[in-house]
Amino acid sequence: MKLKMLLQPLLFCLAGLAGLLTAMTLSAQTYPSQPIKLVVPFAAGTGSEIGLRLLIERLSLALKQPVVIENRPGGGSTLGTDVVAKAAPDGYTLLASYNSSIAPGPLMYSKIGYDPIKDFSHIALIGVYPQYIIVRPDFPTKTIQEFLALVRAKPGSINYASAGVGTSGFLAAELLKQTLNLNMVHVPYKGPAPAITDLLGGRLDMVLTASAAELVRAGKVRVLAVTSEKRVPIYADVPTLDEIVPKVAAVSWVGISAPAATPKAITARLEKEILGILNAPEMQARLAEPAVGLSPLTLGSDKFLEFIQKEIRTWTPVIKAGNIRVE
Repeated sequence: MKLKMLLQPLLFCLAGLAGLLTAMTLSAQTYPSQPIKLVVPFAAGTGSEIGLRLLIERLSLALKQPVVIENRPGGGSTLGTDVVAKAAPDGYTLLASYNSSIAPGPLMYSKIGYDPIKDFSHIALIGVYPQYIIVRPDFPTKTIQEFLALVRAKPGSINYASAGVGTSGFLAAELLKQTLNLNMVHVPYKGPAPAITDLLGGRLDMVLTASAAELVRAGKVRVLAVTSEKRVPIYADVPTLDEIVPKVAAVSWVGISAPAATPKAITARLEKEILGILNAPEMQARLAEPAVGLSPLTLGSDKFLEFIQKEIRTWTPVIKAGNIRVE
């Protein structure tokens, strides 16, 4: 009798767990049965949103349920990311995950409310946004080699701008400076538009930005180099930094993630549908258009996680060496 009384709470818990697992299994089998929310941790209108909308239009058709964007800006993309980390793991709240919120961004914050690896199931990488090193057409250097030679010849006198401390443009320049022991003056801006305005007005020498296509087409700027590991097809004659200085590359990236406890059957379904959409030649071509500016780099969950872990390994020593902090 006493043994039975002792076992009752355990049996009750096991029955509850079995019921929960059964409910989760049934939920996964009927998924999705309602609209899905994709949280974008930036204000509406960012460049990456064009690529995301191309994806969710097709994903809505594949899943036979609407996939809608909800913008949750703040904290350099960490606030919206935190919302998803703490959301119900049922597949109905997804995250547009970025380098700023997953890796290497969190390395630069003293404290955030989530673990970028443990608190998420990273489903798929969509692609990367290279940074372009741009100067005015009348700037005295015509190539990246000439620009680096000018920086060495005039230490501390050449300035450059990024969209802010901690952005991929800033990190690319920081890695370049640390690798070559360069002395350039960083001027942080709150976004690329005001930096480009000051570049064109002659108040800046160089800008790192992912938004260069229209300026180049209009002949307003010259691209000296791109920060991706491979050349960008629309600028096939522009070298990568890695060609000039090995192992110097930095890109922004965007993917799709879910809360960590989301059932595997649901994340597997999402991964299958997303990869099918992204790998279609028509979609690859659309993402690579100058208006979108995305270099397609389609990775499934396992490779996406490896990609994130590599980002953490790459940038941890750079951020420590530069004592880089984002408040």
